[in-house]
Parts: sequence; C-alpha cells; structure tokens
Amino acid sequence: MSLTIAQLARRLGADPDKIGSSSPGILSKEITGVSPVKTAGENEVTFVSGDKYKAALAGSSAAAVIVPECIEGLDKPQLVVKNINAALIEVLNIFAPKLKAVTPGIDPTARLGQNTRIAEDVSVGAYVVIDDSVEIGPNSVIGSGCKVGENSKIGKNCRLDSNVVIYHNCSLGNNVVIQANSTVGSTGFGYSFIEGAHRLIPHNGGVIIEDFVEIGANCCIDRAKFDNTIIGAGTKLDNLVHIAHNVVIGKCCLITAQCAIAGSSKLGNGVVMGGQVGVRDNIEIGDGVMIAGQSGVIQDVPAGQTLFGSPALEKKEEFRIISARKRLPDMVKQIKQLIKRVERLEAAEDDKE
Repeated sequence: MSLTIAQLARRLGADPDKIGSSSPGILSKEITGVSPVKTAGENEVTFVSGDKYKAALAGSSAAAVIVPECIEGLDKPQLVVKNINAALIEVLNIFAPKLKAVTPGIDPTARLGQNTRIAEDVSVGAYVVIDDSVEIGPNSVIGSGCKVGENSKIGKNCRLDSNVVIYHNCSLGNNVVIQANSTVGSTGFGYSFIEGAHRLIPHNGGVIIEDFVEIGANCCIDRAKFDNTIIGAGTKLDNLVHIAHNVVIGKCCLITAQCAIAGSSKLGNGVVMGGQVGVRDNIEIGDGVMIAGQSGVIQDVPAGQTLFGSPALEKKEEFRIISARKRLPDMVKQIKQLIKRVERLEAAEDDKE
C-alpha cells in the first residue's frame, strides 16, 4: 500500500493550507508506511503528539509528519489534524500488514453439535468445537481451536481468535473481540470448608459480554454463582486480566494487564485501572474512578476519585503519606537525638537531688 503525501493528507482530513514545505513536488512523494520519529525512513510518515518529540524531528528522515498544530521552522510537510490519536489510528489501519482475508464457511475439521444456528457468512476455523444449541450471528469469525459451549450465543461481527474457550450459557453481544487463549465462563473460585475439606460451591449463572467489548489474550472471566457476571458495553480488557464470579463492570472501562477483580464487586462506567491493580470482593467503585498501577482497593470508592497505593487511598492523602515516609530516616535520627537529650536532662536533675 502506498499513497502520496497529498493523498494521505486528504484521507486524514489534514488542513491543505498548512501542509507547507519549500521542496518542489514534495506532495507527490510516495508514503509506504508509518514509524516513530527516530526510526522513520524517507518514505514513511511519522507523528508528534507532544513537545518532547519536536526536537527529534530535525534529525528525522520521515517524509512527512502528522501534528495537532503547525511547528514553526520545520521544513517538512506537516499534516495538521484535529485529533492526533484518531489520525494515528487511521494511518496505522491504512498501512497495516495485508494478511490473508478471512473467508466465510465452516472448516471440514470443525465439529458442530445439534440445533446450532450459524449465520451463512460466519467463518469457523480448523478444529473448532461448537456444542449443542449455540447461536452465532452474521459476519463473526471463530478462530482455529476455539470451543463454544452449549446454549451460548455470539452476536454479529464478533471475532474469537485461536483457542478461545466460551463455556456453556454465556452470551456475547455484537462487535465483541476476544484475543487468543482467553476463557469466558469458567467456574468461579468459591469454596466452603465442610467436614474437613474445601467443597466447591456450584456456579450456575452465566456471563454476559455486551457490545463492543474487547478482551485481550489469556484473560479469564468466571461465571456467576447466581445471575450473571457482566462486562459492560465498550469496556476494554488488556492481556492477563482476571474477572471473578458475579462481578459487574460498567460501560467504557479500561482495565490494563494483570488486574484482578474479586467476586461480586461492581465497577461503574468509565473506570480506568493501571496495571496490576487488585480489587477485593464485594465492594463498589463509582463512575469515572482512576486507579494507579499496583494499587490494592479494599473499600468502596465514590465516583470521580483518583487512587493509588496499597491499600489504595485518594491521591492527595497518599501523596502526604509518601512525603512523610521519605522523611522517616531523618525523623528517626531526630528522635534518637531527642531521647539522648532527655536522658541527659534527667540525669542532670538526678544529680541535683
């Protein structure tokens, strides 16, 4: 795939009056890819989203640069766009590797149960197992080695990458993406200690994944004991995320790698979690809460707060604690000095007696 700078500018909706460059005919130069500022070649476009990268542009070999506003003194075509992130997504899609297209149809090695309802344009890959009474909507792709359990439903335009497992009685909405080796609907970790042994509590509920949810690789989402574990519309899960039984996650949340949310917790809409956040069971986190990486959340959190630390606290309070902690070595020295001073004063009083 290649486009001229002028063609790329039109695709991105860049302001034609701000492209600029003193080199004649530069707008007809072919662009064949996109790369970061430092590594971009002479036929590639790059992008700058912040001031710290502007200095590197002087030594960049890139043919053009995508920017949110013009950079004075830069003799290089500038594609000025309204939203740098939207433009970057578009240009990455334009120059994405051209892989073999997925073709509708059921691979002859796939095994289908009874009473399945699979739309005509669905693609079912090699060695897929689809159990009884499964429904799969139009234009969905089931990658090689996947397993879909009894009575589960998959909506339209979904994509399950290789070796995804969907257990029985689970429901996926439309435009859901699940990357390789993830599992939806596994039995939750719930036991009772009875007569000297841990006995598994049955988990008879299901999992509901709403529209436009994206789940990374190697994630595990447990089924509910009762009712359903729910992942709200537009929520995105990174790789290696664990969602326990009966968890309810709101809409448009972002949950990054290695987070774990314990059973029956509830997240509001627009919650953002950094990597390795842990959430204890049976708590509620309000809308718009942001939790920094490696935090441990052990109590309910009101809407709109920003937390970090373990146990996680509101950021101003945690900053005060961190500031005090840094002073601890000096404070210990001061306390020792004060103890010695008090001992000397007490000794002097004893001598007077």
